[in-house]
Amino acid sequence: MPSPEEATTSTTPPETFKELGLIDPLLEALDKINFKKPTEIQQQALPHALEGRDIIGVAETGSGKTAAFALPILQKLWDEPKGLFACVLAPTRELAYQIAQQFESLGSAMGVRCLVLVGGMDRMQQAVGLAKRPHVIVATPGRLNDHLQNTKGFSLRSLKFLVMDEADRLLDMDFGPEIDQILKVIPKERTTYLFSATMTTKIAKLQRASLVNPIRVEVSSKYQTVSTLLQYYLLVPLVHKDVHLIYLANHLASNSIMIFTRTVHDAQRLSIMLRSLGFPAVPLHGQLSQSQRLGALGKFKSGSRKLLVATDVASRGLDLPSVDIVINFDIPTHSKDYIHRVGRTARAGRSGKSITMVTQYDVELVQRIEKVIDKKMELWPTDKEEVMLLKERVDEAARLAINELKEEAKAGGKKRRRDDGGGKDERDRDDDVVEAGIPRKKHSKRGR
Repeated sequence: MPSPEEATTSTTPPETFKELGLIDPLLEALDKINFKKPTEIQQQALPHALEGRDIIGVAETGSGKTAAFALPILQKLWDEPKGLFACVLAPTRELAYQIAQQFESLGSAMGVRCLVLVGGMDRMQQAVGLAKRPHVIVATPGRLNDHLQNTKGFSLRSLKFLVMDEADRLLDMDFGPEIDQILKVIPKERTTYLFSATMTTKIAKLQRASLVNPIRVEVSSKYQTVSTLLQYYLLVPLVHKDVHLIYLANHLASNSIMIFTRTVHDAQRLSIMLRSLGFPAVPLHGQLSQSQRLGALGKFKSGSRKLLVATDVASRGLDLPSVDIVINFDIPTHSKDYIHRVGRTARAGRSGKSITMVTQYDVELVQRIEKVIDKKMELWPTDKEEVMLLKERVDEAARLAINELKEEAKAGGKKRRRDDGGGKDERDRDDDVVEAGIPRKKHSKRGR
């Protein structure tokens, strides 16, 4: 595969959406949702996309990537209105819902119909939706594959556009077989867009997406964080990690905060602990049902819960406009996951803060992150005496949380064994476990 041609930006970039050549129904919708000026990625990607080129788009999170691929698709759909016109693939269910919402709001004046296909939701209802031939399908790879193989009368043979959002994650080994399967059954004659904040350079991975003479539009060549984000670290002994988290939650009580953990267990444990200490916390991780996940996101977005305790399932692509602070309770092992996490705040030109908790075992990881983002984090000031005054209450709350989790595990064990039949379709569900580098357990059942 030839290497992607770099986009040149020698001419002055268009200042308005009208200058970019968008049609009136799209301009009307953009005005309605208060999109006044195109962002940098939109200025660079849209001219090439409207010419019909395949695109590899790299821009930091929160820079308007979704509109950069949605607008050219909708413009083309206006010229050729037909069902099953475009398919967008996303690695997590929440991101799929968010992309669909954006398509619907941008295509509101055109009457665009979108369908979300993700695991954890009723297959029959989705099959009925597919029979109505929506214009745009937004899906996680596992569930789309399932419908391609098992839903009678459904195929993507007339597909015109394929988009991979968070493409580096989708082209990973984990989703690889699913993606290969999908690519076999969609037309070779199509337009393909790959978008992500951190894009792989491995030609082999990009070849998997079978792009044709793509143009690479790069707003940030280095992995980087936005300039409006203030980044701090907090040195804590491992044994005092919980108490320092409560100290931060206390001091930042009026803010909307996302706390990232490495494991599902910690996300669940911390949210119980925070709630028992009177903080309005809600968990979000891969072992919750789909309705619980959407419910948690809804509560956090509406502001009825100020703290969202999440695994990396929430670190990619989600646009949560009101996040003031991101706290890394655990440091991510990969630097690019750090970029995705802290990208939940300081979005679309707003300011934000991130605080990373660093134990005696994490110093090397922090230095690696600082090297990648080319920035030194500043020390977050703490009052040691005040922290220690909280210790007794926090230890008690931590004990209660562990006991509650044990009770839940006992009660839920049997039920979970009955419900656990998701197979490949559940890949998107345990995205956070995979990100944390935890091997999947294979349950062997006797007598099968």
